[in-house]
Amino acid sequence: MIRKHIKLTDPDPLYFQVEKNIRRKIKDGHLKPGDQLGSYNDLSKEYSVSVITVRRAISDLMIQGMVFTRAGKGIYIAEPGREELDLSKHKTIGLVLQNLDHPYFSLVVQGVEERAYELGYNVLLSSSSDRIEKEESQINHFRRLGVDGLIIASLSLEYKATDYIQKIHEENFPYIMVSYIHDPDYWYVGSNQELGGYLGAQHLVKLGYKSIGYLHAEKGNILSEIRKNGYYRALTEYDIPYDSKLIFYLDRDHPTSVSDRFRLGYEFGRTWKSIEKKPDALFVYTDLVALGLEKSLMEQGVSIPDDVGLVGFDDIVMSAYANVPLTTVHQPAHKIGRMAVDIIQKRIDVSDVGNRTILNPTLTIRESCGASKRAPMSGAVSSEGVVV
Repeated sequence: MIRKHIKLTDPDPLYFQVEKNIRRKIKDGHLKPGDQLGSYNDLSKEYSVSVITVRRAISDLMIQGMVFTRAGKGIYIAEPGREELDLSKHKTIGLVLQNLDHPYFSLVVQGVEERAYELGYNVLLSSSSDRIEKEESQINHFRRLGVDGLIIASLSLEYKATDYIQKIHEENFPYIMVSYIHDPDYWYVGSNQELGGYLGAQHLVKLGYKSIGYLHAEKGNILSEIRKNGYYRALTEYDIPYDSKLIFYLDRDHPTSVSDRFRLGYEFGRTWKSIEKKPDALFVYTDLVALGLEKSLMEQGVSIPDDVGLVGFDDIVMSAYANVPLTTVHQPAHKIGRMAVDIIQKRIDVSDVGNRTILNPTLTIRESCGASKRAPMSGAVSSEGVVV
């Protein structure tokens, strides 16, 4: 792929390179006030980067007063000398992500922006670039600018409210978390994680697997532990003995990036042949790890699903395009994004809404679990999810 105006050797993030290039074109007079930049999709193709990367760059340029948007018409160059965007004159939601490249949160963003447009809100996008201190500064920056509400995908892997989230909660500022938070007092919209773990393990049980392992995140990861609770419940309900030797933990603490998780799955796969008691199937706590594992096993000649069945969790887009398409627990990320905006709207209007909005996950069945080769037990898992 040729990345126009983008240098992969440049240490600056891709969004900042796009931002710099547009700013340079404005300064040099190649882009004049009133000129249309095109749509986000147009710019994504021009720069050969993701739409979410373009949105991050345009958000910064909007804040600086260099560009503005017109609903349904695109992005335009602003008059020179325009001051930093005064958000008090606009309906605006700030969206703080941990990483622009995370495939799950990319789907959440699509839902956020779709619903925000329908309700007449602008969306400003910011990335904490996997740095917890930058996450706090971005939240504070958006508040100083005067956003009406905040949607936060936190980098914190402790799954509890950080000091600054506690602060905005106590001030009753409209916000919603779209990354998992364990504390029930804080505002959150997401999936039923325990049910997701149950669905994944139950599916393997119903396909006739008797030895089912769980590939856990690092020890102490609460989200992975909750998914494991669902796995344990499924085994118990179907009278399959729980075996702690079939619970495998990843070595590295707190993986944050996409490449981190894929690499950890790949590295675990390299240990596969040395595992004395191998399970017939593995439920993996997240798709990125499962995809890394699949690649590693296949390189060693391990057949999926004949030698080991795999089920992941998240249903990210790339799971459907793996060499052996991955069966996975589907989190309704797009719907979560839309609901996050609806909740923000209600909080702005001081309407009553519960602290936690939980959606049921569903199962996406592909080839990695062996469903096409195995006769399922009676009472197959429903693929329909409902709001609880």
